[in-house]
Amino acid sequence: MSYIQFKNVKKTYGKDTTLVHAIRGIDLKINQGEFIAILGKSGSGKSTFLSLLGGLEQPTEGDILWNDKDLSDLSEDELALMRRKEIGIIFQHFHLMDSMTALDNTELPLLIAGISQVERRDWCMNLLNILGLEDRVTHYPNELSGGERQRVGIARALANRASVIIADEPTGDLDSENGAKIIDLLFDLNRGTTDLGWKPTLILVTHDVGMLRLGMRVLTLSDGQVVSDMEFDGEYDKFDALGNPSLVQKKFTTEGDD
Repeated sequence: MSYIQFKNVKKTYGKDTTLVHAIRGIDLKINQGEFIAILGKSGSGKSTFLSLLGGLEQPTEGDILWNDKDLSDLSEDELALMRRKEIGIIFQHFHLMDSMTALDNTELPLLIAGISQVERRDWCMNLLNILGLEDRVTHYPNELSGGERQRVGIARALANRASVIIADEPTGDLDSENGAKIIDLLFDLNRGTTDLGWKPTLILVTHDVGMLRLGMRVLTLSDGQVVSDMEFDGEYDKFDALGNPSLVQKKFTTEGDD
C-alpha cells in the first residue's frame, strides 16, 4: 500500500520572465518500509522535492498525500505536528547544539514534545549505545569526531521513532570509510536488524553512488523530473559520476501496489 503519493506535483518560483520550474510534474508512490536513494546533480530538484515531501512548501500544482491525507488541507499547526511525529531529518552538517552534550542533543526532539526526562533519557541512551557512542554521551560536539557528531545527529533524528527518516547528504562531510558506516547503520535500521524495535521508511539524498546498497530503490532527478526509478542490483558502473543511470538499467516496478 502506498504511504506517500505525489500526484502530478509541480513547483515553480518567481513569475513571468524569472519563472523557475523546480519540479516539473512528478507522479510517485512511496511504500511504507522502503529505502529510497535520490540521485541527481545540483539543480535537479532534490532540495525542493524534500521540502515538498516534508510539507515545508506547498506545490504550485498537484497533490501530496500522506496516508491519504492531502498536505494542502492541513493547517500550519497540523503540518508542524505531522513533522514532529512522522519525520526525522539527518542533516549533512549535523546542526548540533554546541552548548549541549551528545545525550542532550539526542533528547531535544523529545524535550520539545513534552516527554518526561526519565522516559526520554532511557530511550536516548539506548540509541547512543546502539550507535556506538556509549562512552561519549557527556561529550560536547567540539569534543567529538566528525563521524561521532554525525551519529549523534542520527540518534536525534531517530529519537521520536519517526515513520519516515530523511537523510539529506548525510555523508557529504565524511571520509569514505565513515560514510559507508553511516549508510550501513541506516540500511540495518530499515531492514529491522537493529535492536530498536521499528523499521522506518528511509529517504536518502546523495551525490555518491558508492552509498547505494543492494535492493535500494533509486530515483534519479533531472530538471525537476524523475528520469529513472529502479532497484539497485549492485552494479555501480551503470551510473556516471553524477549518479545518472545508463539506459540499460532495468525499470523499477511496484508489483501488487494499489
